[in-house]
Amino acid sequence: SYIAMNISIWWIRRDLRLQDNPVFSAAHRASDQVLPLFILDPEILGSRFVGRRRSSFLFEGLINLDQELRNLGSALTLREGTPLQVLSTLKEELDYTEIFAQAEFTPLARRRDGVIKDALPLRLVGSPAIQPPDSVLKKDGNPYTVFTPYSRQWLIRDAPEIRGTVPERISSPSGVSSVPIPKPVLATSEIFPAGSAAGLRRLANFTEGLQAPIFAYGQRRDRLDLAGTSSLSPYLRFGMISPNVCLAAAVEAQARAKNTRSREGGHSWINELAWRDFYISILFHFPHVIHSDFRESLAAFPWRSDEDGFSRWKQGLTGFPVVDAAMRQLNQTGWIHNRARMITASFLTKDLLIHWTWGAQWFMEQLIDGDPASNSGGWQWAAGTGADSAPYFRIFNPVTQSQKFDPAGSFIRTWVPELGGVPDKFIHEPWKLPSESQSKYGFQLGKDYPNPIIDHGFARERALDLYSRFKR
Repeated sequence: SYIAMNISIWWIRRDLRLQDNPVFSAAHRASDQVLPLFILDPEILGSRFVGRRRSSFLFEGLINLDQELRNLGSALTLREGTPLQVLSTLKEELDYTEIFAQAEFTPLARRRDGVIKDALPLRLVGSPAIQPPDSVLKKDGNPYTVFTPYSRQWLIRDAPEIRGTVPERISSPSGVSSVPIPKPVLATSEIFPAGSAAGLRRLANFTEGLQAPIFAYGQRRDRLDLAGTSSLSPYLRFGMISPNVCLAAAVEAQARAKNTRSREGGHSWINELAWRDFYISILFHFPHVIHSDFRESLAAFPWRSDEDGFSRWKQGLTGFPVVDAAMRQLNQTGWIHNRARMITASFLTKDLLIHWTWGAQWFMEQLIDGDPASNSGGWQWAAGTGADSAPYFRIFNPVTQSQKFDPAGSFIRTWVPELGGVPDKFIHEPWKLPSESQSKYGFQLGKDYPNPIIDHGFARERALDLYSRFKR
C-alpha cells in the first residue's frame, strides 16, 4: 500500500550550516523528508542595503551548502519570488506539513514572517543570537538599554546546548524544480572563503592550541597592525557558523588558559558575543533604531549635509592617514577592524557632523559582515545617539588613535601606499613634515596625498559645543 510521506521545508535564511542548526534538526526530527529551500527574494536582493560583496559571499555559501547536502544525498532547492508566493506554490506541489525557519529580528523579516504565518504552517525556531532577545530582560519585563547590566544577566544564563551530529543521510523529495544559484558578482575573497567549513577552521585557528590568538585577544584586539581578532563576523552574519559553537569554543579555551591574562582574553571575546546579542535585542525591542536615533534628545541637532566631505570620507581622501587607510581597506576588501569602524564613524559624525545614517548606509553597501543590528548599533554608539552609546564628549582624535593602535604606521603604509616613504615620526600626521623634506621622502602634501579636510581641534570644539547644547 502507498504510504504518504510526511514532508517539511527547511527554509534557510541566515543559517547556512548543518552543524548545530536547531532549525534543520527540528525539520529533520519532525518528518520523513526535508526540503532544504532558499528563496531569492527580489525585495531583499534589490534593496539599497544590499552590498555586492555580501551577496557574493552569500551565493558562495549557498554553493558550499548545496555541496554538503549533496554529499548526504539531498540538495539545495532555490526558488525566485516573494516568500509567500514561493511557499504557497510549493504547498500545492508537495503538500508539505510544516515550514521550519530561524526566527529573525529586523522589522522587514518580522513583517514578512507575520504575513506567512497567517497563511501557511510556519514554525520559527531558534535565533541568530545566543540568547534570544526576549529572554534577557529586567525584573519588570522591560528590555535592557545599557550593556553592562544586560551582560551581567546574559553571562549567568545557561549557554544553549549544542545540537548533536549531522545525520549521515538526508532524505528529500525528488523532482522539485530549482533555479541555479546566482554566480557571485565578485570573485572569491581570499580573506573570507565562504561556507561553514571555512568558518569552523577559522574558529579552531583562533581558539585551539597553547598559543591560541584568543589568549592574547585582550591585549591585541584593538591593534590595527596585528591580526588579533577572530574575523568570524561574516560567518556569524550568515549563520555559516553557530554563535553557540563559538561561545563553547571560547569557554573551553578559557578552561585551558595558563594565567589570568590569557583567561581575560577569552572573557573579552565572549563579551563581544554578548554585544552582538545586545544589539539584536535593541533592534528587536526598538525597531526604529535601524534608520533613526534611539535617543530623541538629539532630534533637532543641526547635522551637516556635506556631500563633498562625505565623498572624501568614503574614498579615503580625508588627509587623516588612519581614517583613509581604514576606508580604503573597507572599499577594497569589504571588511575592517572594529577599532577602525569606531575611528571612521567618530570622524564622520563628530568631526564632519554628518548624520550616522549616511555612514551606516555606506557600510551596509561595502561590508561582507554588514548586519543591520550591529551596524546601526555601532554607528549610533559612535554618534552618541544610541542605547548605551559613548558619551557625547568622547571624540576620537584620529592622530592619537593612530599612534596608539598602529604605532609603526604599518597599517597606514599598507593601505595608503603614497605615504610609504614617510618616516615613522610623521606617518600619523604627514602635514607636520616640512615641505622641503617632503620630496626627500617621495611625496608632496596636497599633490600625492591631500591636506587634512578639517582641523581636528576646531572640529572637536565645534562638536562639543553643539552636542552640549542639544543634549539638554
